This record gives sequence, C-alpha cells and structure tokens, in this order.
Amino acid sequence: MTYWPFSAVHMTLGDVVLTPTVDADLIPLADLMPADVELDPRLPRFGATEERAGRAVHQYYWRHLGGWHPESWCLDLTVRVGGRIVGSQNLEAADFATLRTVETASWLGTEFRGRGIGKAMRIAALALAFDGLGAQVAETEAWHDNAASLGVSRAVGYVDNGVGRHPREGSGADDMVRMRLTRDVWEARHAGTVGLVLPDVVREYFGVA
Repeated sequence: MTYWPFSAVHMTLGDVVLTPTVDADLIPLADLMPADVELDPRLPRFGATEERAGRAVHQYYWRHLGGWHPESWCLDLTVRVGGRIVGSQNLEAADFATLRTVETASWLGTEFRGRGIGKAMRIAALALAFDGLGAQVAETEAWHDNAASLGVSRAVGYVDNGVGRHPREGSGADDMVRMRLTRDVWEARHAGTVGLVLPDVVREYFGVA
C-alpha cells in the first residue's frame, strides 16, 4: 500500500502468525472477542449490552489508526494459528524515539486459551519492538487476580515493577500489578527466535530513523 505500507509486516513463531489488523479482520475479531475482556470504560454505551465487545473491536481499531503519530502510536495485530483468527495483540508507545519503551495488551478467544498461544503472541509482538525497533524496555499491567495474564508475563521474563490503583468496572477501584521486561533479558531469552518482516519504509511510522 503506497500510503500506509504496513501490509508486509508480520511476525511468526511456530504456527502463530501476527499481522497488522485490517478492516477485513474486524468482523471475525468482533464475533470472537470474549465477553470477559475488560473494555475501556470511556467507550460509548449504545445498543445491546451483549454486542458492546464487538463494537469495541471496531472502535479500538479506528481510534488507534486515526490517531497514529510517530510520537504516539498503537499497532493492532491480528493473531492467527493455522490461518484461523484466534485473538488480538497490540503494541503501543508514547515518545518512543526518546524512551524506547513499549506496552502490550491482548486477548484470546475462549476456546484457544491454555495452549501457549498467549505467550507466543506476546513474544512475537515484542520481537517487533526489541529486534525490529530497538526498544529497551517493555511494560505491562494486569489486575492482581488475572493469573493467566500475570503468568504469561512472568513466563516471558517480566518482573514485578510495583502496583497501581485504577478504576474497575463493577468494583469501583482495584490494584493492577505492573511488570517490566528489559532488553538484556529479552536478548538472553528470546532474541532471534521470531521470524520478523519489517520493511525499512515502515520504521519511520514508529518514530525510528
């Protein structure tokens, strides 16, 4: 694509493949998104409650795409296993050229959980950050009772980095565990394990010369 050249970007780890999300992915992702995925409370509420997650898939994608700047970006990635869409992973940063720090978030369809896919897709996205863009740090947060997410982070090599208090739908406020992965740990455990395609023309979109 001449004006938005992300179509060639992809990451492969085993049979898990990540590619930048496109419009054609939105309905399959919307149909797959589990009801237990916590949504941004700032999103508008309209229509049937049970359809809110599906609408959120579209709104997240359009907001991230339309608000993209080299100084502040969020890349939505569609996750496939054996060619089948199984979930979504994103990678985001603010002032990346200076801070070299990224954050991640993800979700998997219910039937695909517990197979190691969550760990593989996190590593694949981090390969873009560390191996492709020169990141120095990756950070993430999860609710203190989200054992699955915290388990994936620790398995990848993140370490605890404090606790933050956040609003939580249905409970007022609650604690999120902050976690951090450094470049040294990445290089020791994961560097070069992911098949990464990142054309040079795309790098400037991430604020990388």
